[in-house]
Amino acid sequence: MRDRSWNAVSGSLAGLVWMLAVMPLVAHHAMPAKFDPARATTLTGRVTHVDWANPHVHVLINVVSGGRTVNWAVELESALDLERSGWNADSLKPGESVTVQGPAARDGSPQVWGTSIVVTGTSKRVLQMSPAALAALKPAATGPTALPVPRWPDGKPRLSAAPGETGYWARPSSTVLMESGANVAMDGDGLLKNLNDADKVAPFKPWARALYQFRQRNFLNGDPMYLTCQPPGALRQFQMPYGNQFLEDKAFGRIFVMAGGGNHEWHFIYTDGRPQTGELTGNDTNPLYYGNARGSWDGDTFVVDTRGFNEKFWFSNGGLPHTEQLHLVERFTRTDMNTLRYEVTIDDPGAYTRPWSAGWTLQWVPEELPVYYCQDNRP
Repeated sequence: MRDRSWNAVSGSLAGLVWMLAVMPLVAHHAMPAKFDPARATTLTGRVTHVDWANPHVHVLINVVSGGRTVNWAVELESALDLERSGWNADSLKPGESVTVQGPAARDGSPQVWGTSIVVTGTSKRVLQMSPAALAALKPAATGPTALPVPRWPDGKPRLSAAPGETGYWARPSSTVLMESGANVAMDGDGLLKNLNDADKVAPFKPWARALYQFRQRNFLNGDPMYLTCQPPGALRQFQMPYGNQFLEDKAFGRIFVMAGGGNHEWHFIYTDGRPQTGELTGNDTNPLYYGNARGSWDGDTFVVDTRGFNEKFWFSNGGLPHTEQLHLVERFTRTDMNTLRYEVTIDDPGAYTRPWSAGWTLQWVPEELPVYYCQDNRP
């Protein structure tokens, strides 16, 4: 097994406190993977180009220093999040002078994460996440009365929207993965506050613990979902900010699951009792980032058994390793109109000493699934 590293960085995680204070942990990748919180930078320059694309908007500015001009890239949140905040590609135009603040890139390249962009000579801050956009990514407070679970004519709970309605599941109560009952401090990207807590996260085999710690020391900078827009895969898809949509196809005995982030990847969960077999090497429509899934109902809980994963993705935020032996048993229980309880048992004898479990909840969002494509400005 190989771990793909972007930059060779080292050191402790102590510098994250400042970073966590100034940014909303909703980005497509962990910011400390690319930017150093100890390198706080202020730049003043003129805008040359605005790259309004996912996974991150970039503003290019010419900065004059020491008699030479350097073109800096200012990285921001996704186009989707900024559009939710009321901004667009014309909110900042070439030729405008701006003052930018934020941490600079670890590798010394002229790049900065823009925690603040102010139009020079004014107090106008631009291209910032609004409170409403931030709230759209976090669990909302529930009302005093829970509406009943919508059901199919056969009495089974609906995981999808009722006829004439729209909606999807998002706003996970947790975006990190650790064994149920563990008390481990992490940020929203799964970065440990204390690397010595690694053994509390999951029952690792020695090699898996070493790889997990390596990824943590490197601030998750080898994440293939960010580097080359690989799919998040089963489990991790339910930790992502833009949600998932279930389309229940009763006639063909399957549930079509569409991810709102990444590249709108989709996969089938078959419910018709067919054997759990398939092309183990995958194909264009079944690349096995989501495995070979079979579903059945246990009362009001939908149980999904999935095997046959590849090793090309990180199956959780935080960089927990897995092997091709990964076997997931996921349980989806719609406890009321707006709440979906997600429970998962992870059994991977290649990476862990025993099976272990975790769980969180998702909320119903009565809107169309967000339009977000990671590959807009990635290879």
